[in-house]
Order: sequence, then structure tokens, then C-alpha cells
Amino acid sequence: MNFPRFYPIFDSADWIARALPLGVKLVQIRIKDMDGDQLVQELTRARDLCRAHNATLVVNDHWQTAMELGCDFIHLGQEDLDVADIPAIRRAGMRLGLSTHDHAELDRALALAPDYIALGPVWPTILKKMKWEQQGLERVSEWRKLVGDTPLVAIGGVTPERATLAYAAGADIASAVTDITLNPDPEARIREWLQVAA
Repeated sequence: MNFPRFYPIFDSADWIARALPLGVKLVQIRIKDMDGDQLVQELTRARDLCRAHNATLVVNDHWQTAMELGCDFIHLGQEDLDVADIPAIRRAGMRLGLSTHDHAELDRALALAPDYIALGPVWPTILKKMKWEQQGLERVSEWRKLVGDTPLVAIGGVTPERATLAYAAGADIASAVTDITLNPDPEARIREWLQVAA
């Protein structure tokens, strides 16, 4: 698929409901502290919102629930890869995005022929504590050469201004979390992102 160049990540269907009417066409739902019926309800709502807006929903981590709900795209971190049933995900026809931070993780990811590879954090991020320092634009350019035709996502500390630099360095897609969710006017910020990514 030809991916949109802007890829926001949200922790609730409420955020997705705010973003989709503005023109967002690729979005990830990343829920860490929820399970059971509550998780099913949240993912179901996110799925239905994306279908109604002809947008692609990527579900972070919860591949079994996503599969049961008929979602068609999963994102896995390296730790998730240790326990996920990749053959089952592929048999279900689901697309797969993978996080990478170093060469060993990139080799592992490429061996699975994912639908995109994410590199991060390109810039310092406040989202979560990470053992990796910022990767920088040189690493984006290096990954561009190494991943071949696989779409490359730049994540971590990305703003609309930095997204332009990431695209120039070789990223196909730029992803944002707190740049939107902590912004005093998230809708205006999303519109700014969509202009930069157009």
C-alpha cells in the first residue's frame, strides 16, 4: 500500500474520533493499561471509526484481540515479537509494522518482511524511558539504504518542522504522539501536520 506520510499514535478511540474528521488516514492505537472487555470495546470503536472514515487502523501489541475483531494491521515492538505468533498473524492476512532501534533489531525485522519498519527515537522523546539515545537523521538515511523498498517510519520527538527533515533524510512516514496530545490546540496541530505531509 501507499502509506500516508503522517502517522499519529493515540491511546484512545476518543483521540482517533477527533483526528479522523480532519483528514488523518493512518493511525495507531496504543493501549498499555487495559484488558478484557474494556480493551475489546476500545479497539472495536477505533476499528469502526477508521472504517467509517476510510482510514487505516494499526493496533499496537494486542494482536490476538485485533485478529478476533477483524482488524488488518498490527504494530509490534521487539519485546512483543518474542511472544507474538507471526505465522498466525500472516495466515490471518494482517499487515505488520515493526519497531527497530539498532542493527540487530533491524536484521530481525527485515527477516519477517514487514509492511513498514519504524526507527526511533530520531529525536529525544518524553513518551517513555528508552535505553537508546536519539538516533538522529544520519541513522534515518542509513536505515533508508538498508530497508530497501520497505516503508520507513521516523518516530520519537518528531514535530511538523522536524518531519520535513526526516522526509529529506529518507523517511517515508513521520509519526507523532505527544506533539499532538500535549498541544494546547491538537486539531490545529494535526492540520499543520497534514499540510507538511501533503
